[in-house]
Amino acid sequence: MHQIQLIRSSTFLWALAVAAAFALFVVALFAFIYWKLDDYLVARSDRMITTQIRFIADLPPARRISAIADHLAQDSRGVQYAGLFDAAGARLAGNIGRVPRELGLDGAVQGVRLDLLEQPAVHVPVVRAVGRRLDDGDVLVLGRNVDETREISSVVGEALALGLLPAFSLCLLAGVWLSVRAQRRVEEVNQRVQRIVAGELRERLPEGSTDDSFARLARIVNGMLDEMETMINALAGVGNDIAHDLRTPLTRVRLALERGRTHAATLEELQDITDKAIVGIDQSLAIVTALLRLTEIENSRRMAGFGDVALDEILREVCDVYEPIAEDKRIGLGVVIDRNVQVWGDRDLLFEAVANLVDNAIKFTPPGGGVELALEAGDDTALVRVSDTGPGISEREREAVLRRFYRSDKMRNTPGVGLGLSLVAAIVKLHGFRLIIGPAPGGRIEILAWTGSAGKPITRRPRTLVRADASQMG
Repeated sequence: MHQIQLIRSSTFLWALAVAAAFALFVVALFAFIYWKLDDYLVARSDRMITTQIRFIADLPPARRISAIADHLAQDSRGVQYAGLFDAAGARLAGNIGRVPRELGLDGAVQGVRLDLLEQPAVHVPVVRAVGRRLDDGDVLVLGRNVDETREISSVVGEALALGLLPAFSLCLLAGVWLSVRAQRRVEEVNQRVQRIVAGELRERLPEGSTDDSFARLARIVNGMLDEMETMINALAGVGNDIAHDLRTPLTRVRLALERGRTHAATLEELQDITDKAIVGIDQSLAIVTALLRLTEIENSRRMAGFGDVALDEILREVCDVYEPIAEDKRIGLGVVIDRNVQVWGDRDLLFEAVANLVDNAIKFTPPGGGVELALEAGDDTALVRVSDTGPGISEREREAVLRRFYRSDKMRNTPGVGLGLSLVAAIVKLHGFRLIIGPAPGGRIEILAWTGSAGKPITRRPRTLVRADASQMG
């Protein structure tokens, strides 16, 4: 079964296809070399016998016979043929029995079969021959056997077999190795995915030390799994948190109504109890509304409202809205704007995020303290900072405060439902910004936004400077 999977794997099939293509290329290359070599040998033979017949034809008649004998005597390989015939066709010298009928006597080289004095045992060779009628009427014929190209083809075939078979086998072995390697990695990924499906959310895919496609894909999937684990862990206790946070106000409403039905003696007492019940119901509705809004933002349903947003205007408006609340608590509220900055986003959502941060800062800052909004701008970034003189967020709580309904023990008696920072984090994530929680003591939360070349192109407004010290706002 394993062998069948190996053969059917795409890696092995691709390696087999590459090996077949390589084999065809090598065969075509050797065929081309043989064809060019054959043409070269024939052309060289033609030049040689043409030069030789001219040389012998220019000799005196008395020396031609000895020249032909010397020519044949020097042929150790037996590929040279020569014949001298008189005008009647009788042989005077050489190893050719008679003048071939199809051979022209105009000095042009052509392929013919010769009648030799000593016929070869295997076959009558096809030779390249040239014939010429001399001035005294004699006929001179010279030829050369070109069947040696068969020897060349045999050598080429052996070289092809010796070179092609090992190369083809090497390609197949490489395909088998790559296929086995890929199958092992896929099998390991499959096993880990099965463990993840079984509930082991901390399991991750192997990334390896190389930067190949598998490693890059594993890093992407692991990042997705990290996000899923965070979301699943956050959602694991949401049901209980919702039930707990809704049970308290609903229980108060029920007790108030029950007490009013039993003990209310006048219309004013009944109205007072009804008002308290309405407050509890409003608190429950606020929790439900906040959850629905958080879900809407996390599902990115507000992208259609994006446009150029002036952060400096948002900070001024938030400061104006919360200034009376800060004064009632005797808290100094100030805003410091380095310069006017625009970002690409949803104005209402960004206003809500900054307002939540300021609301939390005022809520957790003791009387006599201060809260400051600051806007700092760089070439491609803008930093919105909300800082206060409250207890701040400890390092071990920085991740926990972003979970839904999380409330630390020291803040249990503070009004709220524990969704403010979760909402801020969702808005920041929707915009592609970064949320930075500073260390305690003192609260400091920053939103790092992208502008200019890092985000959508924006238009700068004239530089302004607005300062309001916390000490002056109290």
